[in-house]
Amino acid sequence: MPILTVFRSRLNVGVEDLYTTLAEETSVLARGIPGFLEEKTFAAADGERVTIVLFADQTAHDAWRDHPRHQEVQAIGRTKLYAEYCVYSAAVEYSRSFIADAVS
Repeated sequence: MPILTVFRSRLNVGVEDLYTTLAEETSVLARGIPGFLEEKTFAAADGERVTIVLFADQTAHDAWRDHPRHQEVQAIGRTKLYAEYCVYSAAVEYSRSFIADAVS
């Protein structure tokens, strides 16, 4: 069963460069985990950031959660980057997709 994680956060003032560097690094690490499916990050006008990550199964998700560098970056996030954050993680019980045919 796929595992979906949603990470919502707000940065402290003045940490954008460090955040960008670490976010890019951890994104590369996540994509290297067998079972990684996709990741998207969005920033709202009010400053909130949302990252959505999908792994094929719990084993892949746990490998990412427990990756030593990911844990180091999480610690940096707690001490330097984030004014606030929350994480939601859940098994995907239902999924449906639609892609319209391209119209010329």
